Parts: sequence; C-alpha cells; structure tokens
Amino acid sequence: MTEIRHHATMKGSREVAFDYVNDYRNVPEYMFGVSEFRPITEQTSGLGSQFVTVLSVGPKTLESTVECTEWVENEVITMKSIKGFGANTEWRFADGDEPGTVEVDVMFGYTLPGGIGGRVLGGLLRQFVTPAVKHSESVIGKHLAAER
Repeated sequence: MTEIRHHATMKGSREVAFDYVNDYRNVPEYMFGVSEFRPITEQTSGLGSQFVTVLSVGPKTLESTVECTEWVENEVITMKSIKGFGANTEWRFADGDEPGTVEVDVMFGYTLPGGIGGRVLGGLLRQFVTPAVKHSESVIGKHLAAER
C-alpha cells in the first residue's frame, strides 16, 4: 500500500474541523475528485458505518466501499476499503499549540492492481494526490474561517 501523509495547522476549533470532516455530505466538497460518498448503512457516522465512494482520477473512475474502523469524537476517523479500489483514509485532530488552532493529520493510502494497468493508475494517482490533499486543506480551512 502506498501512503501519503499530510499535516496542517489551521485557525479554528478541533470540534468544528472534526464535525465538518465527519459529515458524509461534505466529503465530495473537501475530497478532490470524489463525486459520490453515499451511506449504505442506516448508521452514517462512527464505527461500522459504510459508504460507497466514487472517485474520478483523470479519465478513470474508481469505486470503493469503505467502512469506519476507528472513530473517537473530535480525535480520529479511520475508513478502510472493504470492496473495490483499495483506498483508506485516516484523519487525526488535536488542539494546536497556539490558542484557537487545530492540528490535522491525514493519511491517504491506496493499493494498486498489478501489471500495466496498475502502473498506469499509479502514474495518474501520483499526479492527483498532492493537489487533492492541498484542496482538502484549503476547503476545511475556509469552512473553519466561516465558522469563526
């Protein structure tokens, strides 16, 4: 599995940042390339909740079913792929050193298929991931600013 990690310090509260990321309806807004993030369980948050994710990477559309495997309010959300494209995410939230700031650590992990298809998809994902992470940070930061 390839993992991309990113750390950001943003102005705002940990609770507001967590609530925004935790709300499945916001995922297509802050996750660049995600066109659909649809719950398939009655539970739409927390351990055991499951979602279908549709991600567009260049000309390729990838679908994955993910399940929340770790959830601690205002601290951590971990989603693991259980079907389809192997993509996992982990969000960690902590109060920043400076008052009125939040520390956000995010990990995006993905598993590629073997062969030439996997190499082509790997090239697309490498070009996609850095702008996607920056997009997420920007959108979450703007949401935090609007909540102040």
